[in-house]
Amino acid sequence: MIIICGRFEITIEFFYFCEMTEDVINEPVSKTANNYTEDNIKTLDWREHIRMRPGMYIGKLGDGSSQDDGIYVLLKEIIDNSIDEFVMGSGKTIEISLSDSEVSVRDYGRGIPLGKMVDAVSKMNTGGKYDSRAFKKSVGLNGVGTKAVNALSSFFKVQSIRDNKTRIAEFSYGNLTCEEEKETTIRKGTKITFVPDPEIFKNFKYRKEYVERMLKNYVYLNPGLKIIFNGEEFYSENGLKDLLTDNIDEEIVYDIIHLRGEDIEIALTHSRSSYSETYYSFVNGQNTTQGGTHLSAFKEAVVKTVRDFFNKNYDPSDIRKSIISAIAIKVIEPVFESQTKTKLGSTDMGPDLPTVRTFVNDFVKTQLDNFLHKNPEVAQSLEKKIKEAELERKELSGIRKLARERAKKVSLHNKKLRDCRQHYNDQKSEAKLDTTIFITEGDSASGSITKSRNVETQAVFSLRGKPLNSYGLTKKIVYENEEFNLLQAALNIEDGLEELRYNNVVIATDADVDGMHIRLLLITFFLQFFPDLIREGHLYILQTPLFRVRNKKETRYCYTEEERLSAISELGKNPEITRFKGLGEISPDEFKNFIGKDMRLEPVMIGRDTTIEELLEFYMGKNTPDRQEFIVNNLRVDL
Repeated sequence: MIIICGRFEITIEFFYFCEMTEDVINEPVSKTANNYTEDNIKTLDWREHIRMRPGMYIGKLGDGSSQDDGIYVLLKEIIDNSIDEFVMGSGKTIEISLSDSEVSVRDYGRGIPLGKMVDAVSKMNTGGKYDSRAFKKSVGLNGVGTKAVNALSSFFKVQSIRDNKTRIAEFSYGNLTCEEEKETTIRKGTKITFVPDPEIFKNFKYRKEYVERMLKNYVYLNPGLKIIFNGEEFYSENGLKDLLTDNIDEEIVYDIIHLRGEDIEIALTHSRSSYSETYYSFVNGQNTTQGGTHLSAFKEAVVKTVRDFFNKNYDPSDIRKSIISAIAIKVIEPVFESQTKTKLGSTDMGPDLPTVRTFVNDFVKTQLDNFLHKNPEVAQSLEKKIKEAELERKELSGIRKLARERAKKVSLHNKKLRDCRQHYNDQKSEAKLDTTIFITEGDSASGSITKSRNVETQAVFSLRGKPLNSYGLTKKIVYENEEFNLLQAALNIEDGLEELRYNNVVIATDADVDGMHIRLLLITFFLQFFPDLIREGHLYILQTPLFRVRNKKETRYCYTEEERLSAISELGKNPEITRFKGLGEISPDEFKNFIGKDMRLEPVMIGRDTTIEELLEFYMGKNTPDRQEFIVNNLRVDL
C-alpha cells in the first residue's frame, strides 16, 4: 500500500487483490440437454446458498486491500448488532480484538435471548429486528448479516450472557459443532468470534487503516459510545463535527457549522483551496458511500437555503464548490439498494411520516438559515467564497465548453480509452464493484492489457507519455490539457464522484524510474484536483512481476527479489529466469495472470500527519535543500 503522508513516513506494502469470481464453463450441448425433469430442481439450505453466492450478501470478496472487500463487511455486520444495542440504551462499550485472521467483538448489551441464540445466528428469517418496536431505526432489518458471517467463516463462536447464565455455541462453515449452557457471574452482553473462510477469501488480511476508519465513523455517529480496538480507544463527544475536524486536511473558510435535530445531524464548512465537493453521508449509522435520497435532499436544501438567505440566485455549483459536509439521519425500516447498504433507496422517513426530501429540506431551511442570521461573520465569509467560485466558473466557462465538445467528439472514436461494458455508476450492474480502469504508459503496455483484460469490467486509458506536473496550477489546466481533460471525462468526475464510472482507478506503469515518475505525476493530479478519489479508496497502483522463473513443468512469477530466490530454490537446478523490464514486454497471454483474480494492487491513501498543500509543496514544488536532504537520507540502492 502507498500511504501519502509526511516527508519522513512513506511506507509501501504489497498485497494480493484476489477477487473471487465464478467460473463459467461452456460445455457442448448434449442430446439430453432438453431433458428438464424434477432432478434438475434443487433446494439449497441457507449455508449452501450463502457460500455459493456470497456476493449477494457481502458484495465483492477481495483480500482486504480495498475498503469495500468482503472481510470488512463481515466485521461490520457483527459490529452493527452491538451498535444497535447501544442505540437502544444498553451497553456503552464495545471491545474488538483482531489478530491475524481471527476477529472478536464483545458488547455489554442485553445479550441474545439464550433459548433463541443458535437460531438467531443460523436460521434465515430469524432475528429480533423484525419487531420494529424494538429496533425501529436499526442498521440491519433483514436478519441476514450474522448468518452470512457464520456461513462464510471456517470458525464462528457466539456467546450470550444474561440473567446470570451464559450459552456458547460454535460453528464451522455454518454447521453447529458444539453448544453448552452454564451459570456465570460475568457481565451481560454478547461476544462473537469468527475466522473468515480462507478458501473463499484468498490470502486475506485486515488492514488496520480501514478498520480504524470504520470504527471512527461508529463513534462519530454515536457520541458517548466507547470502542476499544486492540487496546486503542475511540470516542467522540461532538459527533459529525469531530468527523469533519479529524478528516479536514486543508484550510477552511469558516468554522464548522454543526446542527442537530431529532433523527438528523449535519456539519458543514468550505475549503479555501479545494476544487471538489466532499460529503459524508449516513443512515441509521450506516456509511452510505454512494449517497441516496437523503444526500440528494441535503444538497438541494443547502443551495435553496443559501439562495433564500442572500436573496440571490447563485449557481448551485458555486454554492457547493469546495464544500466539506456530513449528514446523518435515522429512518424507520430503511430500504437500501443492496445487502451492503451503500445507497439509501427509501423515499419516506417511515410509516405516516414525511418524505426524506421534505424532512431534510425543512430542517436545513430552518436551522441553517437561523445559524447564518445569528453568525453574520460566517455568512459574509460564505458569500465571499461563493462569489470567488462564480468568478472562476465564468473565467473557465469558455474553456470548459470547448473542452467538453472536444471530449464528446473524441469519445466517439477515442483511441485513448478502451471502455468496458459495465460501470460503477450503473445501479443495475451486478459487477459494479469490480469495474476497473487501467491508466497505462504508452501503446505497448496498453496493448497487452487491452488484449488480456475482461471486457465486461476492465477499461484501459492510454497516456501519450509523461503527464504535466499540475502542482500549483489551477483547474483551468484540466480543461486546456487534452490528456487531463480526456481522463477527467473518462472517469466522469468533473462534478464529483457521484457518477464515477469505475470503482478501481489503477495506475499501471513500468517499475522503473520513468514509470515511478509518471505515477507521482498522476497522483499529484488527483491530489490537486480530485482528492476525494483517493480519500474514498478508489486509487491503486498495479503491481506486475519483475521476474519469471520456470522449468519444463512449472512457471513462477516473482514480484520481489525474495520471491525470485525462493522460486529458484524450489524449481530445481538451472531454471530459466527472465527479467521483465516493462509492461510492454509481457505478452497478453501472460498479462491475463496479473489482472485477473490474482491481481496485486497497492491502495493509495492519504496520511493524517500533514495537509495536501504541504505534501504537494514538499514533493512537487521547488527543489529545496530540505527535499535534497530527504532524498539523500532515504536513498536505497539495490545491489
